[in-house]
Amino acid sequence: MARYKPIDLQPKLIPVDLAAQLLPGTFEHALHHLLEHAIDLPPFDARYRHDTTGAPAYPPAMLLRIVRFAYARGIVSSRAIARACEEHITFIALSGDSRPHFTTIAHFVSTLGDQIAPIFAAVLAVCDRQGLIGREMFAIDGVKLPGNASKHRSGTRADFERQAEKMERAAEAMLARHRAEDAREVEPTLTAKDTARRERLVRDATDLRTWLARNPDDRRGANGAVRKRNRTDNESAKMATSKGVIQGCTGGATVDAAHQIIVDAQAHGVGAEQELLLPVVEATAALRTEATVLTADAGYHSEANLRALAEALVPALIADKDMRRRDPRFATQERYTTRPDPLHDKSKPARKPLEVFGPEDFQYDPVARTCVCPAGKSLYRRGAAPRCAGASTAQRAAHNTHSASPRWSPSLGTCARTSDSIASRCAAAPRSIRSGSCTASCTTSRSWPTQDTRRRRRTRCHVDSPLDRHAFSVDQQNIAAAIVTASR
Repeated sequence: MARYKPIDLQPKLIPVDLAAQLLPGTFEHALHHLLEHAIDLPPFDARYRHDTTGAPAYPPAMLLRIVRFAYARGIVSSRAIARACEEHITFIALSGDSRPHFTTIAHFVSTLGDQIAPIFAAVLAVCDRQGLIGREMFAIDGVKLPGNASKHRSGTRADFERQAEKMERAAEAMLARHRAEDAREVEPTLTAKDTARRERLVRDATDLRTWLARNPDDRRGANGAVRKRNRTDNESAKMATSKGVIQGCTGGATVDAAHQIIVDAQAHGVGAEQELLLPVVEATAALRTEATVLTADAGYHSEANLRALAEALVPALIADKDMRRRDPRFATQERYTTRPDPLHDKSKPARKPLEVFGPEDFQYDPVARTCVCPAGKSLYRRGAAPRCAGASTAQRAAHNTHSASPRWSPSLGTCARTSDSIASRCAAAPRSIRSGSCTASCTTSRSWPTQDTRRRRRTRCHVDSPLDRHAFSVDQQNIAAAIVTASR
């Protein structure tokens, strides 16, 4: 029997060379080298005022290293990043075993602001020097991202004015009631709930008036229409997605086709992507050449964008909404049809009409003296003919055939008859006096019991008994006699 050395995974106290953990050729080694030697971080020095007094701060380069490396590993929580700096050897090497607190990481990320833009530009410059940007084709695409704002706090200035007036009227009514209660001889006690509600209304109305004073103008779109604004995040917008309506922004990225390097990234508080194309063209002007081709999907297509690209002599390939419909290579083009906008289209989808076969869909077989359904199965009689006063047997049969609801599926090509006992309980009937239903294809709204059916119910005989078979044979003879009479 083979014997192997044991694998020990228990914690050990061993000396570790942190610099040796950053192996050349890995992402963490390149990240450490860029932020330490290739990229200058002078704007971050202006964040601190502790030249002579105060505790030393964590180096911004170290915080950027652990944050960027955490993002590359799918870690987007400050607590998770702080815990990784205590347990993961690569994070320990990037942070120099400094173990920053999660509040320090959260404050650093939340206060970055526009200081991250020069770092992004410096990384692009390094990639350009390494020949990673091919400049042959830039692909543009976007995604709608939810924001940290409630969509119920969105509206125009007119909406906010009405909300403020409503709150002020409610607060004034409560205050008037309070004064009326104070004017009584016996003063009742004002409940704490009413007091808190009045204070909340006054506070909300004051905040709303303050926001209106800071934002005196309406937000307008490209066509001049007034757009709704959000009081929590004024840069976000209400937009429709496949998962419902969200309050957020549309993020767009431009990627170089050579090595998938992101050359531009923007976020705008608009739901339509058409307005984002020209800002991207302006932002990538320094990286593009005359031969660089821009590509975008149908969301960026508009007459104004095409006209602006033609005037600027920018080669671009932008799909329109009918591209897949015209291209025969898209066999599944029905999957890419435009869905109704949930912000505006409130109509319910139309129900598909019920497919009903008519008399012309059935064929009468004079030899077998029966009707054949579209699936090629013979019709079977169950019950007596519907009693329609003043109508002939042929007219009643046509009426029953037209009002029937077939269960035969043209796509399957077979009838829905599954029980073998149905044929033994039904007798063949010609089309001229056909009534009841085709057990293989049709059913009617009412079936009239015949004399033999009532007799079988009284005697409680089985469908495969001799008495039952004799009853059906007699019924079939009566049907044949009726056929001869009708043909005369």
